[in-house]
Amino acid sequence: MAISFFKPKADENVEDRAIIDLRDVNKNYKTAVGDYHALKNVDLKIEAGEFVSIIGKSGSGKTTLLNMITGIDRPTNGEVWVNGTGVHGLNENRMARWRGKNLGIVFQFFQLLPMISVIENIMLPMDFCRTYPINERRKRAMDLLELVELAEHAHKLPTALSGGQQQRVAIARALANDPPVVIADEPTGNLDSKTAESVFALFNDLVAKGKTIIIVTHDSGLAKRTHRTALIADGEIVNEFVAKAMPTLTHNQLLQATKVAQKMNFNAGAMILSEGTNADTFYIVTEGTVEVILPRPNQSDVVALQLGPGKVFGEIEFFHESKHRASIRASESTPVEVLAIGYDQLAELLNQSEVTREALHHLANKHNGENLSWRGVSS
Repeated sequence: MAISFFKPKADENVEDRAIIDLRDVNKNYKTAVGDYHALKNVDLKIEAGEFVSIIGKSGSGKTTLLNMITGIDRPTNGEVWVNGTGVHGLNENRMARWRGKNLGIVFQFFQLLPMISVIENIMLPMDFCRTYPINERRKRAMDLLELVELAEHAHKLPTALSGGQQQRVAIARALANDPPVVIADEPTGNLDSKTAESVFALFNDLVAKGKTIIIVTHDSGLAKRTHRTALIADGEIVNEFVAKAMPTLTHNQLLQATKVAQKMNFNAGAMILSEGTNADTFYIVTEGTVEVILPRPNQSDVVALQLGPGKVFGEIEFFHESKHRASIRASESTPVEVLAIGYDQLAELLNQSEVTREALHHLANKHNGENLSWRGVSS
C-alpha cells in the first residue's frame, strides 16, 4: 500500500509546532433571557503530532470549542489559528476549501452519504478540494480503505456495513486530503467496547504517522489514554496540571483552583524556596523540573528528589509546620514554570473536598517521611 501522510519536520522547535492556537477566545450568544457566554477567555495550544482529548459535562462548551477550531462558528472576540491560518478572519468562500484541506472531521453518527458507495464517499473530499489528480483519487481511496482494513467493502453502500465499519470509513474519508489535523466528536460514543478499542488503536497509529488528533469524549477512561486532556467547565479551560495534581476535585472546583493559581517563572538553577523560611504557598510544577535540596554538614548539598510537570511541593508545610523543611530550586538544565496557590485559598478548596484533603495529606505524610529518611542517611 503506497500511501503517504503529512508529518511535521523533526527539527522544528516547540514554539513553531503549535498547530492549533486559541488566544483569549470568547463566544457569546444572544438569547431571550440575555447573553449566554459559551466560551470565556479560552487559551489553548496544541502541538503538531499531539493526541489531545477534550472532556467536560454536557453544556460545558465542548462543541462550541470544536466549532471555533473547525471554523463552523466564529469567536465573538479572540483569535483562532490552525496550521498557520487565522481561521477567525476567513470569509465563507475561503472557509470551506481551507477546512477541506486542513481538517479531517469524524462525526459521532458517521454522516456518510447513503446512496453512494463507500469508495465514492471517500473520494468526495478529493473531488471538492481537487487535492489529487482525477486519475489518482480512486487509488488513494482504496489505499485508505486498506489502512482501515475495509478494502473488500469498497463498492458496498454504507448501510450494508456495521456501525464500527462505518466509523472506520468515516475516518478514511477524513484522511482523504491528508489534513494535518483530525478532529473526532464522540467517535466511539455509538460503538461497543471492542469496536471502540479498535477505533482508538487506529487513532494511535495515525498519531504515530504524524497526525494531530483531537477527540471530544465523555469517556474519562479513554481521555486518560491520550497525550493530554483539556477539561472544559462552564466555558473555561481547566489547567491540566491542576487537574493532574488534584484529580479528585470536581470540575467546578478545578476551575476555581485554576482561577486562583498564579503563574510563576524561574530561570534554570534559580532558588525557588529556602529551608527555614516561612511557608504560605502550595506549588504545582507545569514546565521543567525542580530539585528538592537537602543540606549535609561539611559537604555539598544533595539533590534528594526531582519533580516534573504535575508534581507538587509545599504540601508538607501546609499540613505539618509553617516553615520550609527543604530548599527547592529550578533544575540547572531548564527554566521552570509553576502555579502558586496560597494556603488560605488551598484551605478553601480542601474544605469543599474531603477526599482531596485526605489524598494531599497522605502525600504530605509520605514526603515528610522520605524527608526524614534522607536526613538520617545524610547525617
